[in-house]
Amino acid sequence: MEAKLLPQTYRTPFISTVLAPRRHRVRITSCVVAVLARPVETRNAKPKQLERKAEVVQKTVYNDSWFDQIAINHLSQSVQDATGIKNNKGGYEGMVVAAKAVLRNFDQAQQRAIVIQALERAFPRPILTMIRAVLPESKFAREFFAVFTTIFFAWLVGPCEVRESEVNGKTEKNVVHIKKCRFLEESNCVGMCTNLCKMPSQTFIKDSLGMPVNMVPNFDDMSCEMIFGQEPLASSDDPAFKQPCYKLCKESRRHTLKCST
Repeated sequence: MEAKLLPQTYRTPFISTVLAPRRHRVRITSCVVAVLARPVETRNAKPKQLERKAEVVQKTVYNDSWFDQIAINHLSQSVQDATGIKNNKGGYEGMVVAAKAVLRNFDQAQQRAIVIQALERAFPRPILTMIRAVLPESKFAREFFAVFTTIFFAWLVGPCEVRESEVNGKTEKNVVHIKKCRFLEESNCVGMCTNLCKMPSQTFIKDSLGMPVNMVPNFDDMSCEMIFGQEPLASSDDPAFKQPCYKLCKESRRHTLKCST
């Protein structure tokens, strides 16, 4: 395969805060990056080359806002409190280190339970109960959760957008398309995606908010879709649990070649 010179555009993203979400002007800068694969759109990104599976791909670099940093550190601390295993790393790196501690020290069932416990620590139960009472499952609720996720959880999963799907024969905007999952990119591990994100998140959202959600990761381009209102498949039938891990996964030596099992 020949390397091609392709123009790459970087954008300053729309960052929201809980108190006063607002749009920022986009400043566009052009540069040229030599790649062997299609360039990936990034959020506040500067290109840093990373080799994976004999390809040259771009790793996203994030410039987190003050709200992003507070949210990241809060969730990281919640995970550390749930495991009792502390680390001295800050920011998103600290959260990934905390997640890796879960993977290395607990079995699959315990991993999912610990993440659910951490999410319960991070998000107060009274608020979740109130949201569940005010927003029973409906078209409005499904679309509301999709929009809310894209605005207030980009710090966790990366840039995302609302897309449409068909529900009971009608079109709804109930899908969150995550362009390149930040957690998967940072962890570089299929098992951490399925056992520390996908499965516990699906359970937590259904149990706390009464909203079924199916998370469908794409391990080829690291994208993911969250389909609100759709019941997830059993893990035995879910294609995500039949995927081998990445060649550069450092955690596969600590469990199995298939990190998801």
